[in-house]
Amino acid sequence: MRHHLSIDIETKSSIDIGKAGLYKYAQSPDFAILLFAYKWDDDPVQIVDLVTGESIPDWILDELVDPDTIKHAYNAAFEWYCLNLAGYATPLDQWQCTMMHGLYCGYTAGLDATGKAIGLPQDKRKLTTGKALIRYFCVPCKPTKTNGNRTWNLPKHAPEKWVLFKDYCKQDVITEYEILKRLEQYPVPEEEELLWQMDVRMNAYGVRVDEELINGALAIDAISSDNLTMEAIDITGLGNPNSTSQLKAWIEKQISGEISGLAKENVTELLNRSDISDEVRRVLEIRQQLGKTSIKKYVAMKTAEGEGERVRGLTQFYGANRTGRWAGRLVQMQNLPRNYLKTLDEARKLVKAKNYEGVRLIYGNVPDTLSQLIRTAFIPSEGRKFVVADFSAIEARVIAWLAGEQWVNEVFATHGKIYEATASQMFHVPIERITKGNPEYSLRQKGKVATLALGYQGGSNALIAMGALNMGLTEEELPDIVQRWRSANPRIRDLWYAVEEASLQTMLTAQPHAINGLTFALESDLVYGQHFLTVQLPSGRKLFYPKPFLQENQFGKAAIHYYTVGQQTRKWEVTSTYGGKMTENIVQAIARDCLAETLRRIEKKGLQVVFHVHDEVIIDAPMDVTVDDICNLMAEPITWAPGLILKGAGFESNYYMKD
Repeated sequence: MRHHLSIDIETKSSIDIGKAGLYKYAQSPDFAILLFAYKWDDDPVQIVDLVTGESIPDWILDELVDPDTIKHAYNAAFEWYCLNLAGYATPLDQWQCTMMHGLYCGYTAGLDATGKAIGLPQDKRKLTTGKALIRYFCVPCKPTKTNGNRTWNLPKHAPEKWVLFKDYCKQDVITEYEILKRLEQYPVPEEEELLWQMDVRMNAYGVRVDEELINGALAIDAISSDNLTMEAIDITGLGNPNSTSQLKAWIEKQISGEISGLAKENVTELLNRSDISDEVRRVLEIRQQLGKTSIKKYVAMKTAEGEGERVRGLTQFYGANRTGRWAGRLVQMQNLPRNYLKTLDEARKLVKAKNYEGVRLIYGNVPDTLSQLIRTAFIPSEGRKFVVADFSAIEARVIAWLAGEQWVNEVFATHGKIYEATASQMFHVPIERITKGNPEYSLRQKGKVATLALGYQGGSNALIAMGALNMGLTEEELPDIVQRWRSANPRIRDLWYAVEEASLQTMLTAQPHAINGLTFALESDLVYGQHFLTVQLPSGRKLFYPKPFLQENQFGKAAIHYYTVGQQTRKWEVTSTYGGKMTENIVQAIARDCLAETLRRIEKKGLQVVFHVHDEVIIDAPMDVTVDDICNLMAEPITWAPGLILKGAGFESNYYMKD
């Protein structure tokens, strides 16, 4: 018989976990576990006060290593890592994460937020007193004469608060347990549990960073910022040219007119004007350079750097709601600046040497140069190299495979020139003509932006969002591009409407509907009132739309509405969806499952992925591993996706970059 052990711990450390992450937090010399609360099966919650000398019972220590006992926690990676670091051995493969389970079922992250979203009664929810108590007992306090110059608050300093803190810890176990009970009917597939474990191991392994480069970049940035600020002061005469209000007033005086603001887009707009003076233009350029936020990435790396010159905890499993894609943490790997410098090695040497003048003289724009070098601060372990590989046009491949758009599948099965082939289909021009040197080559740009922007029922606005106007296209020609692309891809167009119809019929009839290897269903339980629209993917994994209902949308059409975390508000709220949007969720989810297959294959080869970004994997590889080895793994057929043709491309390097 399998048993369940729900656990919550309270800990202390002088490291700010929000900025540095779990791993550096727990590696601090002053880290300690204060409280250990647990619930054995359906027994009442118990708590062990480690600060006042209590010990975790021996039988619980035995259960921590018993494979017949599943250990649960909300954000279980925290409990697992901290317990092992503190000397309480417990294997990762015996743990399950209730936070991940909630994310899998379409809920939000956070114990309190999930409890509210899932509908827990008030007495089962997380207590609101926790933040103040954590500040009191879990982080250092400022030494004063009043507190006897102590740096930590102990139970004896506030016994009543300590009692409340113990209640708070016990309540977290109750909340986690109650969430788990409501999700048990919707289990996480075993493959996803194993993938979560793999992710935890990867985050715990971490990636090495180039300390010398980081320190050099921070030193040069300080010089650059000072010099740019002094130049702006000399031009404007302002006491603080970095002040938005001061600078805005100065610019308005120079141009004799009002400006809407000095946000990034406002500055770009002003720089495009031909009626501004050289002084105003230079001040705006300085504003742009000082506004580069990329230096914060170096600060984030330095803050999170732990043992072995490694940053740990860079990815969040199931960080993207619904699709299950990974999200970035700490350094936010998903939005690193691209690098275009042809002489990265030379630029790195100058920065490591803290040679500000060398960087300025050779590259001109110092902040931009530092920005381009951010990726290169991630380096392989000693005696190893990075092998970096990503899927080529994976979303275009997946949607064509799912829709049965045969001509696209044939392109990927042969020459792979999807942008040229798309342009050929759209404009009825032989693909042989769409080559450099021919006038028809200009059509490739239209094929490219259409391929990237229009797969999910988007129109002209989708093309604009993808940068069509920056590619030299005019707004007037966009509707024609939309129409031509849809005519060239009728099966993909039909897929949007098939997905929408299947989901609507499922809602109306409460009966499952299957199309194109997808199964739409309503799943509910009568005990706790959980209710989902689910989409089973070819991999067997499901997408969850919590608490769905039908209601007219802004266009007066019946549409599926459900609860999710609003992108703008970050609150649990109602949103609507449609065929194209659901298709996007499905395609991105399948692409994510393809990446997951690759990660499993890489691990089976005994290789170590240090992080992955979108559809790209970065491997801390022995010198004998080649790019072809990894690309071949990516291209291997997937059993649940017969006929899906995948291809990888990559490079090897002594540092991370964008090839």
